[in-house]
Amino acid sequence: MPEYKAPLRDMRFLIDNVFDFHGHYAALGATDASPDMVNAILEEGAKFCENVLSPLNRSGDEEGCHFDNGVVTTPRGFKEAFAQYVEGGWHGVAADPAYGGQGLPHSLGLVLSEMIGSSNTSWGMYPGLTHGAMSAIHAHGTEEQKSTYLNKLTAGEWTGTMCLTEAHCGTDLGLIKTRAVPQADGSYAVTGSKIFISAGEHDMSANIIHLVLAKLPDAPVGTKGISLFIVPKFHADSGERNAVHCGSIEHKMGIKASATCVLNFDGAKGFLIGEANKGLNCMFTMMNHARLGTGMQGLCNGEASFQGAIKYANDRLQMRSLTGAKAPEKAADPIIVHPDVRRMLLTMKAFNEGNRALTYFTAQLLDTAHLSSDAAARQEAEDLLAFLTPICKAFMTDTGLEVTNHGMQVFGGHGYIREWGMEQLARDARIAPIYEGTNGIQALDLLGRKVLGSQGKLLRGFTKIVHKFCAANAEHPQLKAHVAQLEQLNGQWGELTMKVGMAAMKNPDEVGAAAVDYLMYSGYIILAYLWLRMAIAAQDQDDAEFAKAKLATCDFYFKRLLPRTATHRAAVEAGSECLMSLPAQLFAL
Repeated sequence: MPEYKAPLRDMRFLIDNVFDFHGHYAALGATDASPDMVNAILEEGAKFCENVLSPLNRSGDEEGCHFDNGVVTTPRGFKEAFAQYVEGGWHGVAADPAYGGQGLPHSLGLVLSEMIGSSNTSWGMYPGLTHGAMSAIHAHGTEEQKSTYLNKLTAGEWTGTMCLTEAHCGTDLGLIKTRAVPQADGSYAVTGSKIFISAGEHDMSANIIHLVLAKLPDAPVGTKGISLFIVPKFHADSGERNAVHCGSIEHKMGIKASATCVLNFDGAKGFLIGEANKGLNCMFTMMNHARLGTGMQGLCNGEASFQGAIKYANDRLQMRSLTGAKAPEKAADPIIVHPDVRRMLLTMKAFNEGNRALTYFTAQLLDTAHLSSDAAARQEAEDLLAFLTPICKAFMTDTGLEVTNHGMQVFGGHGYIREWGMEQLARDARIAPIYEGTNGIQALDLLGRKVLGSQGKLLRGFTKIVHKFCAANAEHPQLKAHVAQLEQLNGQWGELTMKVGMAAMKNPDEVGAAAVDYLMYSGYIILAYLWLRMAIAAQDQDDAEFAKAKLATCDFYFKRLLPRTATHRAAVEAGSECLMSLPAQLFAL
């Protein structure tokens, strides 16, 4: 199994040189996020992830979670690691001080989450879901609900979940059958069954607070009739067990140490959060948090895979270089001398470092949306977040899966063998394009709701940023050719959007047919912008080798990965007819 080492050099480069986190925090008045505090989080967080979580990654996968008559036990070491995590104060890094948190910016919480997810994806699911539940309660709960739940959740004494889908409905939540019947004391009796509930039952905390989507007896049909309820495993006041039980846990391809549960609610006592029939609005606070976290899982598994692949490629001897022996004193050359291995490693490096930049760029927007005193700045950040969130989730998980597959391929046959750990990373990465809304759903959200639904406003908010950047760097001595390439694509982005919009006015299927390719096209352009920002910042570094690596990887991205936009554009322009003309009954012939 690869031994995870936090990429602190690259993290600091983004924090200090590309995005200037310190100036960003000062402008927002986040004085507690001092350079010393940021460094402490990086250093101590890295130690915890490298020394505590990473050693549990393979053993947790092999052991998995245990289910016995409704009781779920996590793999050996998980509970103890969680206790150490809580004791170290990590759980409340970005939480509200009013409820026991440290009140640091969300971007620092995401930096920590990257290290956690890279070292042990399954373990990271438990605190990750809790943070989402905390955000929903904080945004939509009553003062009584906040005081009842947030202190315990922030302290890590309790954990949280989100209970959305059911066996028959998948993403179509308007079909849910779970019901909530009003009671005389103001509570609700919640009855139904939820599936795919991550961290729905486990032994790591004293209580689990479920956020459950259900319908009231008089609810309108469809998604307009969904409400959100807080349903604790144990009642907060009496400590008595509520009528919610785990019916089973899923036997999964990957993330086996994360308990994915079927939860049965049998008249369980719940409490309405937010307004009746407005549950999806409340849940999206949690879902957007989860989608950003899920997108980052693509980066996390990709980073772990790259670390294993680069070490193996330098150690493994096989064949001679096509241009002559590079290690004549050895029986063969290390495989890193071969162009195809370089292609895979550079693809991994380019996506990982580009996706990390996208994560940190988005994290700064979260800070601004939550902390800025400038209403216009908050709105601009929220608009950019609305545009970027589906791209972060889908592009980063699709490319993260590609990266983990390349990592396994670098190992050849050994990559397919469990002992090396690379196949686990590929298995763990496979779920990320599926959950928290499949990547096809993210693409529909991006193109249909965010771009066309805003008449292009949200897209223009980002393309203006790119245009200003290109104008400012058009004559850059080393990078002007790449800047010109980005500027051209940035202009074509708007033209392509208009074509899809015009076609969709005649045939709505055009949106569905174009969506995934449109999202990937968008993601490649966004990473091109971020790679140029990194390349320019790298030229000011004293570390010549670090700068050289950044510039070479940027050049690779523009020459070998960014051209994929041409394929995605051609697919978008091909329209829906070639997809929809074949009758369903003829697919099997």
